[in-house]
Amino acid sequence: MSKVLIVYASLTGNTEEIAELIAEGIRAAGSEAVLKMVEDCNAAEFLNYDALMLGAYTWGDGELPDEFIDFIEEMEELDLKGRTAAAFGSGDTGYRIYCGAVDQLESKLEELGAVLAQPSLKIEYGPNQEEKGLCREFGVMFIQSLGVAT
Repeated sequence: MSKVLIVYASLTGNTEEIAELIAEGIRAAGSEAVLKMVEDCNAAEFLNYDALMLGAYTWGDGELPDEFIDFIEEMEELDLKGRTAAAFGSGDTGYRIYCGAVDQLESKLEELGAVLAQPSLKIEYGPNQEEKGLCREFGVMFIQSLGVAT
């Protein structure tokens, strides 16, 4: 059984809901999912898990939330080469850059050597009924990719 750490930042609860739904998918696929808010987590904890996911809401004009700034700096000290990862988050298409924080998380993971198992999941605001299923499927697909990507 694989252990997946899901680290997220959520302001309104939308990204938290996405994280919880993804975790449901991971568990349905027979693996363990541990959810932590970014401010309650240390980047070095990644090394205790088989795979990791990062999730964030997009702040301002495509920026990472402040809660992720120190965490990203901690990540700079890690070697994530070959580790399986994925990114997800919520955003608002009313802004010039939709889900820019998710793109930044993906870029940082790649820069540190992680293997992105699948394209990121981007949800406008909170997930509707159909998107809830997509979130769960994102978790299932992530677990299925572990045998291929690692």
